[in-house]
Amino acid sequence: MNDKTKSQDDVRTQVRAGYAEIATRDSALGAGGCCGPSRSCGGPQRLAEHIGYSDTELADLPEGADMGLSCGNPTAIASLKASEVVLDLGSGGGFDCFVAGPKVGATGSVIGVDMTPEMLSKARSNVTAYTERTGLDNVEFRLGEIEHLPVGDDSVDVVISNCVINLSPNKPQVWREIARVLKPGGRVAVSDLALLRPLPDVVRADVEAMVGCIAGAELVENTERFAQEAGLTDIHLEYKPRYIEAMTSFEDPLYQKIIAALPAGTQPADFITSLNVTARKPE
Repeated sequence: MNDKTKSQDDVRTQVRAGYAEIATRDSALGAGGCCGPSRSCGGPQRLAEHIGYSDTELADLPEGADMGLSCGNPTAIASLKASEVVLDLGSGGGFDCFVAGPKVGATGSVIGVDMTPEMLSKARSNVTAYTERTGLDNVEFRLGEIEHLPVGDDSVDVVISNCVINLSPNKPQVWREIARVLKPGGRVAVSDLALLRPLPDVVRADVEAMVGCIAGAELVENTERFAQEAGLTDIHLEYKPRYIEAMTSFEDPLYQKIIAALPAGTQPADFITSLNVTARKPE
């Protein structure tokens, strides 16, 4: 095993451990929140409403599916349609899968992939409640890494992901996998954290910041390049600064820690943004 492979495995181990803790923690927030194991952001529903989820989308969610780990609403920017096959990268407790399910209906399907067994167990335990509330049996969850998706070539209409790709130690490979599994003409809609400029080394080296979706964030221009190099087209980037503003105003502990490590006179929003990325696979 070379040093690069070992480093990538170390990152996955750190992230898997952090999200296993989130999945199993018994707390007032349901399981942590705000994309990391020690956040305090006013509760998952408050965050979900702040970043664009409607009351209708949240109404039929199984209890505990919204774990406050979102930084956008990819199901909205994906403009999901009936009968589509949707793949959610890093599906966690199933939040976006359960939001997407009613949008694609009984003739569509949603596949959630997560590398953390504890998250997978949590998501699968929510399926019964989802079916009882919606009358739909169209959501499933698979164990796997987003760099090596357990999904066939050209088999998915839409790929979504919410604040997860930033956690990957090999983001170009994730984008290549997205292109592989999409059907010709299929589309991707990602909400993620991205960098406007490089973070100080002390933040990038922080394990808590890594699990909190910040230390692993990529520069915006690199995110666009990864999608292009994977062969995707019609790439559109939309900056969504409200998420970072919310985390700062909620006095999220990780963001307060980051503020203390930033150069004087700067704020997290000077470095980090929530980013919506949409693209298509050529016909």
